Amino acid sequence: MEPGSIPERLKGVEEAAQAGWKILTSGGSAVDAVETAAMMLEDNPLFNAGTGSALNCEGRIETDAAIMDGHTLSTGAVAAVAGIANPIQLARRVMDVGPAVFLVATGAEQFARSQGIAACELESLATSHRRQEWEDAHGTVGASACDAQGRLAAATSTGGHFNKLPGRVGDSPLVGCGTYADRQIAISCTGNGEQIIRMTLARLGGFLYQQVGNAQEACKMALLQFEAAFDGEIGMILVDHRGQPAFAKNTCTMPICSITADGILTSC
Repeated sequence: MEPGSIPERLKGVEEAAQAGWKILTSGGSAVDAVETAAMMLEDNPLFNAGTGSALNCEGRIETDAAIMDGHTLSTGAVAAVAGIANPIQLARRVMDVGPAVFLVATGAEQFARSQGIAACELESLATSHRRQEWEDAHGTVGASACDAQGRLAAATSTGGHFNKLPGRVGDSPLVGCGTYADRQIAISCTGNGEQIIRMTLARLGGFLYQQVGNAQEACKMALLQFEAAFDGEIGMILVDHRGQPAFAKNTCTMPICSITADGILTSC
């Protein structure tokens, strides 16, 4: 397989899904599962999150991430963060420590130091492919999970889009836009961040689920509403309180993997 090919990235999401599933089947929480899955994808240089993040117009990396516990509506998010290998881990710490919900840039980096999260060299996050090609061919990473107690959680992490302005923040760390979870659903989105923000896409998916009570139908309806308003490629993954996974996308470059409670793995 060519580096960064769809089959290779599909293998990466399958491995991340299996890691999260092992936590769930061991009695772990949905929050722990989505954090673990997202961290695995951040560590995989084939994805645009953590290692392998897109470079901004100054040739630097600034990352965004959010995590949300649907049972308590607790949330942690960080944005425009430099020198953090696993921004989803930092977002989780923001959620657990509080009282802040969202930290950005140097404030988030200072909080990381106070929590013992080590800084990494920026060069270690920029792969040779990113430096050589200076292009963004891969997308945001995300995970949604339902644990044995029926509690839901969602996590999303990204390096942003190629050549973005310094300080630009997309949908990923924004609750209700790129990430959302409550006691009914957990959603993570990817695609054009500015358009997703305008649609508050993740919250729209949750609202539609409340209306129709079907995870897959809610995803499809959200995608249709997006396409009626904007041109652009997006994707959404959703897990409901019954543990039913669903997704919708209008791109062929978004690999997806789901695992049901009985261990049936589906990927595309």
